[in-house]
Amino acid sequence: MFAVIETGGKQYKIAMGEKIRVEKLAGENGASVFFDKVLLLVNGEEIKIGAPYVAGAKVEAKVLKQDRADKKIVFKYHSKTRYRKKKGHRQHFTEVQITSIK
Repeated sequence: MFAVIETGGKQYKIAMGEKIRVEKLAGENGASVFFDKVLLLVNGEEIKIGAPYVAGAKVEAKVLKQDRADKKIVFKYHSKTRYRKKKGHRQHFTEVQITSIK
């Protein structure tokens, strides 16, 4: 059984017990979060496709940690003009483990 959910403007293919990193969500470590924007639900031979979402479908997940990703370097450069700007960025994320797909 697997599903495709939408959160944080992105789509994720998930299955039971999987750990995924999504855009930052509100919630403490160990808290439950629900994803109700289910685009596709596959259970064996039974396939449900949403238009745009599957009615009544819900995915429950447990928050494992709130963290920040590795630093990405943003470097702007214009040749022949002595223009250089270096900046770092660390994106916030939430790591969740899928506990149930309904």
